[in-house]
Amino acid sequence: MTDSASRPRWAIVVHGGAGVIERARLKPAQEQAYREALAHVAQAGAGVLEAGGSALDAIETSVRLLEDDPLFNAGLGAVFTAEGRNELDAAIMDGATLGAGAVAGVTRTRHPISLARAVMERSGHVMLIGEGAEAFARHDGQEAAGPGAFFTERRWRSLVNFLTAEGLPIPAKPQATRDNPKAELAHDEGKHGTVGVVALDMAGHVAAGTSTGGVTGKRWGRVGDSPVIGAGTYASDRACAVSATGAGEYFIRLGVAQAICALVELKGLSLQAAVDEVVQDRLTALGGDGGVIAVAPDGQMAWSFNTSGMYRARIAEGRPLEVGVYKDDV
Repeated sequence: MTDSASRPRWAIVVHGGAGVIERARLKPAQEQAYREALAHVAQAGAGVLEAGGSALDAIETSVRLLEDDPLFNAGLGAVFTAEGRNELDAAIMDGATLGAGAVAGVTRTRHPISLARAVMERSGHVMLIGEGAEAFARHDGQEAAGPGAFFTERRWRSLVNFLTAEGLPIPAKPQATRDNPKAELAHDEGKHGTVGVVALDMAGHVAAGTSTGGVTGKRWGRVGDSPVIGAGTYASDRACAVSATGAGEYFIRLGVAQAICALVELKGLSLQAAVDEVVQDRLTALGGDGGVIAVAPDGQMAWSFNTSGMYRARIAEGRPLEVGVYKDDV
């Protein structure tokens, strides 16, 4: 545990996905773009916390920035389904109350993380999907996104390549409604593209949020772990807050996020030991890959991944910003 005299009053950890992220695969301009984006998002969330804002506010602020950044597989820059659609999932959880909200298969709401928070705070439910989630978004006044709002040429090319290799038909190409040259710097990290944030605020509460576009070429309404409370997202003031990224089916089967919290709360493991046990041992043994970020009420911060890289950053009161991309980074 962290010594009480050195505990930061606030902390935030950010991830932008894990996968095949290696120096030989990223151009210098790509690496720089990712590092700058992660730093910007972490500092934006830190600004909320330093001003006395809640962990939930810091998470929503940070994840919205990631959803608007075409480098990441969430919101603008999300991958395409086999039908040529962007189907978005998100979840948020409040460690103080165990309140949670999640959405899946969203196609017309600009910021799924904000919709997930609205589900938590104003719907009376935990998870909404598809057309029902969209109807609630309109009822709640969430910002809408028109057809093509999440389109990027690079992600479309990834879909075409995938469908061609699988021998599947290529759907009609959507019309983009906004162009962002930064999208060409996006790196295809494999089936692990997700964004997430965990935070500790000065009131001592933790929270977690996750948002994703899923996997390229997904079919039949597939939903991964990101919006599943306990799998890709979980937070409890009695333990920690966790956001995951990786091969979602494995994270669901293991209940990764809640398993980490259980090790902290019930076995008294340090946060780093808990994330390593679940990711490096349990997840790896099952054949899954990916990673997690976590923060505890006493200011511990941790991350763990069994892939070659994970886009990540962290900062806490009195501690410098750290940004990592590759396995041998911080």
